Amino acid sequence: MKNVAALPEHPAAVDGRTRDRVARLLLAHGSATAAELGAELGLSSAAIRKHLDAMLADGAVVSRERPVRGHRGRGRPARVFVLTDAGKQDCGTHFYDGMATAALRWISRNNGAAAVSEFAAEQVSGLEARCRAAMEGAGEDPLARAEALADALTAEGYAANASTIASGGQLCQHHCPVAHVAAEFPQLCEAETAVISRLIGTHVQRLATIAHGDGVCTTHIPAQTITVRTE
Repeated sequence: MKNVAALPEHPAAVDGRTRDRVARLLLAHGSATAAELGAELGLSSAAIRKHLDAMLADGAVVSRERPVRGHRGRGRPARVFVLTDAGKQDCGTHFYDGMATAALRWISRNNGAAAVSEFAAEQVSGLEARCRAAMEGAGEDPLARAEALADALTAEGYAANASTIASGGQLCQHHCPVAHVAAEFPQLCEAETAVISRLIGTHVQRLATIAHGDGVCTTHIPAQTITVRTE
């Protein structure tokens, strides 16, 4: 009997798997440019653009300018792609969000709001330890520490950046892994803010959160603690 060559996979199946890989990379990193996605997946610019265009049309991702630290050079700013709520749901994350929310409701109902706060603090303790290790050598300057923390948080999937502004400094997080849960249980945001304050080494103030419907989680670092640095 002759060997029968395996039939090639249908292009739609291959495209579907590639799109899943793109979505999971965006879920892990928070945001990424087309070039970054293509490099990680081993795809050409044309190929990755085809997938991103389809995801944009389906409402699975949105595109926005990447925040730039310091002086912006010539040329157009890089555009990053971020999963929408619908895109995250395609990845199955809302199933786990639902379980986490149900668990916190049970804790709150049986042990009170203080128990939820204790749980939230314990959950972010691992993040704090990893970020503290990554920030080793950042020095004592709050802005330098904020920049190091932004890099550490980006590695954790928060797509963060830090910058100097007229009223001090700010740390922005463009992705929140627990936004849907934190919308009902703000203790998660409060615990994270406390971690940011301890890691930067000064009082900070949360101005906006993704959990409350803002586009970015923004944490303000008061001016009196910032030494403004010139380029």
